[in-house]
Order: sequence, then C-alpha cells, then structure tokens
Amino acid sequence: MIPVSRLADLPRGEALRVESGPPPDSVRGDPHLAALVAVFHTEGGEVYAIDDTCTHQDASLADGWLEDCEVECLLHASKFDLRTGSVDAPPARLPVRTHEVVIDDGVIHVRLSEAPPNLPPSCVAARLAGGAAAGGAA
Repeated sequence: MIPVSRLADLPRGEALRVESGPPPDSVRGDPHLAALVAVFHTEGGEVYAIDDTCTHQDASLADGWLEDCEVECLLHASKFDLRTGSVDAPPARLPVRTHEVVIDDGVIHVRLSEAPPNLPPSCVAARLAGGAAAGGAA
C-alpha cells in the first residue's frame, strides 16, 4: 500500500495527485510506467482514489471539479463517478480505474488496482517515451 497523506492534511472538497512509482507488471506490462493516482476527500467525508488521468485525453482529474462523489475533467468536462470509475458524461467513453483506500491511524493509504488502466493513447506513448505528458495536446 502507498501512504498518501494524513487525513487531516487533505481538506474536504479537495484532491491531491500521487505518483506511485513503477506499477505491477500487469499494468501495460511495462514496469517503467508510473501510476498517477488522484485521491479525493469529498464534502461528505468519504475518501476515494482513482487514476489521475482522464480516459478521453491526458488531463489530471485531481485538477478537476469535485462535486459529491463525481469529478469533472477540466479539459472537456467528462465526468467520472469516484465510487465506481464509470463515465457519467462524455466525451470520455471508458471508465477510470478505482483503487482501494484504507485509513489507518489517521493516514490515508492507497492499494493500487491490478487491473490495467484505461489511458488515452497520447498518454501511453508519452509515458513509454519517458515524458510527463501533463496537460496533453489538443
């Protein structure tokens, strides 16, 4: 499990981005792809973790708009359910991967899913080339 932050240090209604380091071999089969995870603390007090990259185009979901248990991507307004990863508004069509959150002694921990991520093609190419494709291309 990845220690993320103290729960008290992540205010309700906020998110943070975490780089997990090399993912398990099951993730695209490439140990050099780091998993970027967005951790959200909702206004209701729940904590969720999903892949940080929108499945439509390479944009950070931690930078998106959080409302209840849904995040809206700031690039093209795709919406994702934090509980299931499902797409609630286009243009994204594929869900984001969700991760298990454990809060132990006031510290948020994330256990990465072993399922492969649904990354947009531009993001996969950039990460394989060793780039940090933040912000994406139009």
